[in-house]
Amino acid sequence: MKSSLTYTQLKDAAIQYGSPLYVYHAEKIVEQYLNLLTHFNPATTQFFYACKALTNIHVLKVIQKAGCNIDCSSINEVKLALHVGFNPCTILYTSNSVSFEEIKEAVSLGVNINIDSLSNLEKFGAQYGDTYPIGVRVRPNIMAGGNLKISTGHDKSKFGIPYTQLEELTALQKKYALNIYTLHIHTGSEIKDVEVFLQSATVFESMLVHFPTVKVLDFGGGFKVPYQPGEKGTDIALLGAEVNQFMQKITEKLGRKLTAWFEPGKYMVSEAGYFIAQVNVLKQSGDIVFAGINTGLNHLIRPMFYDAYHHIDNLSQPDKPTQAYAVVGNICETDTFAWDRPIPAITEGDFLVFYNAGAYGYEMASNYNARFKPAQVLFENNESRLISRRDTLEDLLTLQTPLT
Repeated sequence: MKSSLTYTQLKDAAIQYGSPLYVYHAEKIVEQYLNLLTHFNPATTQFFYACKALTNIHVLKVIQKAGCNIDCSSINEVKLALHVGFNPCTILYTSNSVSFEEIKEAVSLGVNINIDSLSNLEKFGAQYGDTYPIGVRVRPNIMAGGNLKISTGHDKSKFGIPYTQLEELTALQKKYALNIYTLHIHTGSEIKDVEVFLQSATVFESMLVHFPTVKVLDFGGGFKVPYQPGEKGTDIALLGAEVNQFMQKITEKLGRKLTAWFEPGKYMVSEAGYFIAQVNVLKQSGDIVFAGINTGLNHLIRPMFYDAYHHIDNLSQPDKPTQAYAVVGNICETDTFAWDRPIPAITEGDFLVFYNAGAYGYEMASNYNARFKPAQVLFENNESRLISRRDTLEDLLTLQTPLT
């Protein structure tokens, strides 16, 4: 698996800033966004970066400067987006089991809003009527995604208003004369099959007759990115062609212009991110060689939480013959990153790199075992800069009241 940053750049960053360390590549993020623009009709499609994947403000600034919009899952993500300089009209806030007070705050900030429950939609109608355009998130009862933990559109998912409650939804629309501007569907993450998005298109087509005010069809995100060497991601060219065709057809059928929205998160930043750790100990146990590194599930939880695969390479000795290792962490917990993984021969002190670490790596990190969260570094124009420092003991104490 080739890297857009070199072994030398990554190893030098680990030496300069210390490890464990998250490293991001600005040009790769922009490249991913531009690839989307290449395959979708810009007249009928807009993209909103799903920032829950990675919210560092320096990364958000790269995305904002590239011209991409932003999708937020909390009111604090909305505030980060505004802090960075996103215009409210380019911010999408998709709520999920939130208090109505948070939705009211989003209204006060003037951003686009998706509501995912009849309960909050009722409250919204009573408060605002038709004075503020709104989106509704519909659960289409479609099973999609890499595994159940990242599938959000099936019939037992907490997300969205079930498609089977269409009658109740339209009744609320009529009761409050709601200006439903957007229909939103997000079926999951790691969706490789383009057909899943076309199933969402079919659901949209069946619903549009009931919603004359709708201008936007929001397909969500979930594009698959390749993790293992040789693995294929979502065929973006095919998806773009199919969506372009559907949007033209539906516009002609209804006689009104509609826009497609997508919220790529992992697709934008995953391949642009690297996680670097150093080998503390090598331990032989029968035919298993454990490579114990200076990090754990507290810094990269995806392998333990999702059984996720991250390709691992040896930055210090990349040309050595490969041997099989169990790569494990230093947390007082079972935190295995890889079993029986072929890696160029490891010596204690070597730096290992985990690829595809840009999405849901640092964002899901914690201070478990009272360990410090790592620093984050951004490469841009072949220059590295620190974009968040490593924790200190003072950071662990700062929110705790003093001993008396």
